Amino acid sequence: MSGDDPSLISSAVTELVHRLVGDGDRALMVDEFDGDEYELRAVVDAAQTPPFLTERRVVVARGVGRFVADDVAPLVALLADPLASTELVLVTGGGRLPKSLGDALKKAGADTVDTAPPSRPKERAAWFDEHVAAAGLRLDQAAMNRLRTWLGEDAGRLSGILETLASAHGTGHLLRPADIEPFLGEAGGVPPWELTDAIDKGDTPGALRALERMMSGGDRHPLQLMAILHGHYARLLALDGSGASDEASAATAMGIKPGFPARKALDQYRRMGGAKVVRAIGLLAQADLDLRGAKDWPESLVMEVLVARLSRL
Repeated sequence: MSGDDPSLISSAVTELVHRLVGDGDRALMVDEFDGDEYELRAVVDAAQTPPFLTERRVVVARGVGRFVADDVAPLVALLADPLASTELVLVTGGGRLPKSLGDALKKAGADTVDTAPPSRPKERAAWFDEHVAAAGLRLDQAAMNRLRTWLGEDAGRLSGILETLASAHGTGHLLRPADIEPFLGEAGGVPPWELTDAIDKGDTPGALRALERMMSGGDRHPLQLMAILHGHYARLLALDGSGASDEASAATAMGIKPGFPARKALDQYRRMGGAKVVRAIGLLAQADLDLRGAKDWPESLVMEVLVARLSRL
């Protein structure tokens, strides 16, 4: 089980363990390992122990991504001949699994679960729909749109909001935006493309709203935002003088694979022209100096002025 959001991972693990335990006695069936102190040898010992007074044992190891190749050797050996009565749940948390463990899991036919919500709009909408339905709630389309837009990248808060809505309204009513609004809390962050798309469209209010959500709800530092914006305009600058005339030649000039991003960048370059792209790079350079003390302005003000100026290009 993998993912970047601790709350989503925790919810998924809780749901999986609950399903595996079923009507059994959790105290007798489940062994859990968490934190920085446990070793995988202890996990392997638990997984090799036959169940006592139950039909099976559930062994959960969290934070497996912190272990290196030498550490996982006992686990790799276990996966070659696992005990049929043990359900082993490995949660990567941060970090990446060593290749030997990844290969052993594939060979053993392990089920993999990625708790991160999809990034594509249609798939992400379906992911929200599934979670709302699983919570026993019914939201009309306007309420669903409001919920998805408000949470943005902060999907880890979804389960808590759904629990609150179920407690407040029950599960038999069709909820509308006014019903969910009081329980949404602070707006979540938004993905980088929402900021750059608003800037590219010249939508200054929309760009400033996206900026605010990325800094507050998304908890991104201004220098991180500068890196996002610099990357966006650096790709456009790579097209300046390149002679790129189609998606393939634009992708070659920018050093990326052909596809929608290359086509989108080429269209934006054609709308702006080389002079305005160069102007944007100059605005970024000045804002970078301002963030480092050239102006006695708050960081948020520096970023707001920059985004407003870029969107006016």
